[in-house]
Amino acid sequence: MRSHEIVLGRSFVVVFDHGDDFYTALAEFCRDNEVRAGFIPSFVAGFGEVDLVGTCERLDNPDAPVWSKVQLRNVEAFGGGTLAYDPGRGEVTPHIHVAVGLKEQSATGYTSHLLGARVQFLTEMIVTEIAAPDLLRTPQSDLFDVPLLRFGLPR
Repeated sequence: MRSHEIVLGRSFVVVFDHGDDFYTALAEFCRDNEVRAGFIPSFVAGFGEVDLVGTCERLDNPDAPVWSKVQLRNVEAFGGGTLAYDPGRGEVTPHIHVAVGLKEQSATGYTSHLLGARVQFLTEMIVTEIAAPDLLRTPQSDLFDVPLLRFGLPR
């Protein structure tokens, strides 16, 4: 277990528009506002298309991460996550999980890691910047190269 006291920075309300690619719009927000670290306590969204981590296949190694995706359409979503800088890629890398309900199937639910989405009607999000320490996300080679959150130096 690791922990670090944080210093909060600015807070934002971010509204995504109909048709936006979720991760492209989030990256643009981070770039435009120079946000390199933060957390998303929650957001509500409508997604016309969404990709979540998941599979219906038997896993050869249940301890390994699942890299395949489940594709869904026409969902309502509730999610949250973190934003951290990946020095190897030179960009902010979000880690976001969502719970979604299929509107056309009695709101049948799925919950998983969000891989991608296209906004349908709206996405309304709160982002709180973390001013210190730096949050870094780097792959850990002995854990299947899963990008893990690390604490950098205080700013």
